[in-house]
Amino acid sequence: MISSVESAVEQFQQKAQAIAREVSKVIVGQQEVVQGTIIALLAGGHTLLEGVPGLGKTMLIRTLSEVLDLRYSRIQFTPDLMPADITGTNIIDEQHGERAFRFEPGPIFANLVLADEINRATPKTQSALLEAMQERTVTVANTVHRLPSPFFVMATQNPIEMQGTYPLPEAQLDRFMFKLNVTMPSVSEMMEILNRNTQHIRPRVQKVASGEDILTMQALVLEVPIATHVQEYALRIWEAANPENAAAAPATKRYVRYGPSPRGAIYMVMGAKVRALLHGRYNVAFEDIRAVALPALRHRLILNFEAEAEGIQPDAIIEQILESVPED
Repeated sequence: MISSVESAVEQFQQKAQAIAREVSKVIVGQQEVVQGTIIALLAGGHTLLEGVPGLGKTMLIRTLSEVLDLRYSRIQFTPDLMPADITGTNIIDEQHGERAFRFEPGPIFANLVLADEINRATPKTQSALLEAMQERTVTVANTVHRLPSPFFVMATQNPIEMQGTYPLPEAQLDRFMFKLNVTMPSVSEMMEILNRNTQHIRPRVQKVASGEDILTMQALVLEVPIATHVQEYALRIWEAANPENAAAAPATKRYVRYGPSPRGAIYMVMGAKVRALLHGRYNVAFEDIRAVALPALRHRLILNFEAEAEGIQPDAIIEQILESVPED
């Protein structure tokens, strides 16, 4: 007889696979990015997608919104965008000869929010997302407005164009569960992309999950047990990435100015729980921690001048840490 836990894990796995399958009808390749986005969604986190223009970052997020029966909103970040353009504002509403302020919600009041080219807006406008991403609320004129649930922010940014952009501050980056690098497609993938975009081939996707489904899946993630020695392994990785810790890795001490905050360890464990469920397991393994370490930590390492001068990337440091930190 199948237990209720085994049944819940099987349903979770089937639903997540259905989401990935529908997204893959439109998105060619980028399997790691698709999986990372789904993991963050089911863990209740947010994702930052970084890649040069034309790699399908916006299309990925738009396709995900078509697969999920949720309210979708797209915000195009520009230098003249104001915080009220995101959060909403109070307007004067006149009814029956009486005037009163009425709150007009902004585009942030959606389940799936695309913050397109987030680094093009000024820091003041970027900061409008801080409360929303962490507290799931928006405060306007001392009144707190709760955002819908589930709530998922997916942001994109271009790493090569610096003119007219504002780098995201550390506090903003730390709100993102994962940073996913969208890479160039292979030749075979480009052939499929050309076929789809130069012929009458328009894949259609179906809605396979509702808001209730996502909330149920997020609740199951929190219930997944993690053994103490596996959690200690995640903490050793986190310690090795912080230069002020005695257990910091040699590469960390040499190249890292500031390491990941506690959110880095939290999101490693949360991401590992989702990955375990995606593989049909109701327990977290060492391999799950290693698999999510890069997207969970790469944007939380603030490198020093020596690292920048030598062209050292956060991924290289994290990979050295994963090689050096023992499992027990």
